[in-house]
Amino acid sequence: MNNSWKMLAVAMLAGISLQVQALETQPVERASLVERIQLDGVIEAVHQATVSAQTSGQVRKVYFDVDDAVAMGDVLVELDSTEQKARLNQAEAGLREAQAGLKDAKQNFARIEGIYKRELASQAQLDQARNQLSGAEARMSRAEAGVAEARKQMDYTRIIAPYGGIMTERHVEVGASVNPGQPLMSGLSLEELRVVVALPQRYTASAREKREAQVLLDTGRVLETSSMTFYPYADPATHTFRVRMNLENPEGDLFPGMLVKVNLPVAERSALWIPASALVQRGELRAVYILDDKNLPRLRQVRIGSREGEQLEVLSGLGEGERLVLSPAAALASMEATNE
Repeated sequence: MNNSWKMLAVAMLAGISLQVQALETQPVERASLVERIQLDGVIEAVHQATVSAQTSGQVRKVYFDVDDAVAMGDVLVELDSTEQKARLNQAEAGLREAQAGLKDAKQNFARIEGIYKRELASQAQLDQARNQLSGAEARMSRAEAGVAEARKQMDYTRIIAPYGGIMTERHVEVGASVNPGQPLMSGLSLEELRVVVALPQRYTASAREKREAQVLLDTGRVLETSSMTFYPYADPATHTFRVRMNLENPEGDLFPGMLVKVNLPVAERSALWIPASALVQRGELRAVYILDDKNLPRLRQVRIGSREGEQLEVLSGLGEGERLVLSPAAALASMEATNE
């Protein structure tokens, strides 16, 4: 009878051992942890400008209004070009006159030079012809410059978009008279954006060294930054440094003025990590199952720190190398079978 009980007990222990062996475990490992700070950032356009008049005239036509999309090279505003066209005609006439004078001076110089070589003209006559040619060449250059300037003034009557984007403000109306430097239209490009944050002084050294950042949107999407620019001075009121980071906007859902969260790595240290699926949460309790020295699962309370993806940092309650049960449900079932 005693032998029968012993055999039964051995069988039960063997069954429990098989259950324990079936638990999937992994050792608690130590790995590096990058500490980050989260800052509020504001998105702004890299290319935003107000185009101004570069010549005087009356506004003849405004082709776009606020919120209109424009392509690079589109005509935004057209000015009356009557005065500029008259100046161009006058400059072109002066150029033709200079061309004729230069041609005459060249012919005269060639004739005097030929006579001089035959010793039928004096040195003074040759010098005079050469000076007349030089003067004609100078008048030609001045006339060409006048035509170029007149054409430029003519081109200024058509205000062109320097890049594609959307119009944000309209400063003139049809019929208004404008002068050089007067604002006409404002716009920005949505193709190249950047985010600006105020970085506390104590984090500037590490941020400059790492030059990494992540932009978090309200939708949960994470954007990587392509470059970072640190302003070389601090705000005298807040003692923070402005940091500017370029963004890409492939989805077209980012707009200047939007608020976003920016994560910046500021330090790196060693930490213990466990899978988030191994954590047991009951109200304020945070615990995991580990295998003791008898290969039996035991519940161990832990304190959790940071989370990165599906990994959790353990601040206390576990030691490196301890065997962590990956499935809390399987560990609980094993404990109930052991108690039975």
